[in-house]
Amino acid sequence: MNIKIYAMTHKAFEVPDDPMYQPLHVGREGKADLGYPGDNTGENISHLNCYYSELTGLYWLWKNCKDLDYVGTCHYRRFLLNRHDLMFTKAELENLLQEYDLITTKRVILNNSYHYGFSANHNIHALDTAGEVIRDLYPDYYDAYITLVHQNETYFGNMFVTSKALFDEYCEWLFTIFAEVEKRIDLDTDEDAYHKRVLGFISEFLLLVWVRVKGLKVYECKVGMTGEKAETRELKETLAEYFRKKDIEGAKEYFLKRKAERPDVMMEASDVSGELRICMQIIATAGMEMEAYGHSILDKVSEYRELVEIFTRLNQLITRQKQSQCENAQRDEQMQNFIEKNHISDVALKVAEKIYESVRT
Repeated sequence: MNIKIYAMTHKAFEVPDDPMYQPLHVGREGKADLGYPGDNTGENISHLNCYYSELTGLYWLWKNCKDLDYVGTCHYRRFLLNRHDLMFTKAELENLLQEYDLITTKRVILNNSYHYGFSANHNIHALDTAGEVIRDLYPDYYDAYITLVHQNETYFGNMFVTSKALFDEYCEWLFTIFAEVEKRIDLDTDEDAYHKRVLGFISEFLLLVWVRVKGLKVYECKVGMTGEKAETRELKETLAEYFRKKDIEGAKEYFLKRKAERPDVMMEASDVSGELRICMQIIATAGMEMEAYGHSILDKVSEYRELVEIFTRLNQLITRQKQSQCENAQRDEQMQNFIEKNHISDVALKVAEKIYESVRT
């Protein structure tokens, strides 16, 4: 089989050694050359990347790659993994594609319906308009769209491997829908760059709709991360400076502003280490300590890495204590030593306990 997996990227990265993996610079039009093939050659919509995100790469593959038997997509830092949690080899994909029509991510199970979650984070008019277009152009897909949009699952990342024939069929369906959506809504809103990528977000869900209606046999697999987002790294580095200056209010204001601009930084796929959640805990704890005592843990410890380690360990000890059902008993010696050594206040303990309860429920 002639198989290529295209790693969509907008920045330089460490390209896998396996020649099956090919970098593709998406949104290349008007951007600096990274030394990779770009999505702005041949027939393309590279200039629409701000609305379509990595889909401009899919469009380029659809229109310009004619000699492949099978084609796949991944990201510069996200790859589909085999059952050994390693990147797929060509031989493994060949075997799976003998039995399955499509290989993609495990479905994400949401806390609420997809429609509810989308409305909380994006322009719901765009999603509803996509549904109206499906009703008008592809009525056989409309019932599935309505059913699934009010259920709680979706695919994510636009990462999948399939035959080029199925890939082309999917792209024909998807981009026909979006071309009509573009006519019915105003994409040039005053939203920030993240939220303007609305068509890219909707497409993740529409893959599930297409797969269900087509009745495809799908192999779902894990996604591996090779690093964290640049936005996530920048957020951590800036918070570290606020902690170092003991500026709790500044840290809180900055964190909330960045979270509003880029809610994806808190997703597990972005905050791989979970450190941003720990940062939220540090900010909340320090702020409540200032109100209660007039000082906070930052007066004792202000280095980012040390703070993260202390609060991570605190959460581990709280979890152990709760799970051993000894929360009403005298604290064990290890916990007491940790509290005294690391200046853990009653406020810090209460915050950690609330976090434990929220995660458990």
